[in-house]
Amino acid sequence: MQDAFKCDGLLFKPHYFSVPLDYNNADGSNIDVFAREVTHQNNDNSNLPWLVYLQGGPGFPSPRPTGNAGWLKQALTKYRVLLLDQRGTGKSTPITHQTLAMKTPEQQAEYLSHFRADNIVRDAEFIREALGIKQWSILGQSFGGFCSLHYLSFYPQSLTRAYLTGGIPPITGHADEVYRATYQRVLGKNTKFFERFPAAQQQCIKIAEHLLNNDVRLPNAQRFTVEQFQLWGINLGRSGGDLAMYYVLDEAFIEVNGKPQLSYSFLQQMLSEQSYQTNPIYAILHESIYCQHQASNWSAERVRNEYPVFNYAEGQPFMFTGEMVYSWMFEQLECLKPLKAAADILAAKTDWPALYDAEQLANNTVPVVAAVYVDDMYVEYDLSCQTLASMHSAKAWITNEYEHNGLGVAGEIILSKLMALADQS
Repeated sequence: MQDAFKCDGLLFKPHYFSVPLDYNNADGSNIDVFAREVTHQNNDNSNLPWLVYLQGGPGFPSPRPTGNAGWLKQALTKYRVLLLDQRGTGKSTPITHQTLAMKTPEQQAEYLSHFRADNIVRDAEFIREALGIKQWSILGQSFGGFCSLHYLSFYPQSLTRAYLTGGIPPITGHADEVYRATYQRVLGKNTKFFERFPAAQQQCIKIAEHLLNNDVRLPNAQRFTVEQFQLWGINLGRSGGDLAMYYVLDEAFIEVNGKPQLSYSFLQQMLSEQSYQTNPIYAILHESIYCQHQASNWSAERVRNEYPVFNYAEGQPFMFTGEMVYSWMFEQLECLKPLKAAADILAAKTDWPALYDAEQLANNTVPVVAAVYVDDMYVEYDLSCQTLASMHSAKAWITNEYEHNGLGVAGEIILSKLMALADQS
């Protein structure tokens, strides 16, 4: 299916590209990369500048808009937008446990090593040249901001502006530093959640003890464990996530033959929250987004040992975790089990290439504007500020009005502010 279509006054055009899997091996195999162009119908023939949207993740496709709304509505007042499905996601030679099934663990690890920010940006450059575009702007959300800093480090001549939302990474240091900071943030989010909903603590303990003492299965027949339940805390870093969690917890149990059971709807919700299953890049390459010439060695798992409050035991308070990946996930989550050996190989990989050029960023001349969220649970505020302070020409709008998903809930407002800030550069 490659048809262009119209919706809500917008025109959507598909683009397909065949790009090298490994840009350092021109004679190697190719993969497909898909991108969707969006304009107002009456602007289709206009000479508008381009804006490339770089999605958060890693491992998730670009949005599938259903109308002229949010940040896209604001972007289309000035730009022709390109929604890029990053390699391995959406319609860009997707990576799943199914597509990797015929490869050995070593082959899986080698293949997956080509799906980080560096090659995502190389794909963007390939597309820019293929479309005959001299320069364009970029909008990077979350991990898309990490990709944007790689773009600014190695291909600044291709960019006119960079808009970043909740996505300013540390450009030096080890992943351990990131997780020490984010565990502290997660502790704070837990405290606020249980202060707002005191009954939720006892309900979480009741669920945890039920899981410890019973063989509870998710709808995919996977055993549901306390550790998996704790992963649900990733929602505490999203606007409105705490209230949504409370409602689900409030109706977690039903009574069957006089005994409490976790309801099918609750278990289905828990399975649907495990996006690592459908988007394995999110799990298997998550820690590598921080790696430059060093291994992660399961950083979040090791650092967690410094915070024993997260290791639930009967009679102890219950704490949710956040956006962390653990080696046991590849033993428990059904669709990650076939990738366990490859995940271990990648966690031990030490020869990851550099993702950022600190000198180039310090001398950057491309206007960079960023929305930095003070209470961000996913991307540490202090580390973001350190990076921004080291970047020439970078301007920040620092706010506590929004959580990490601000672009999704108030995108028109946020991008409007950033565009105005960029106009002042």
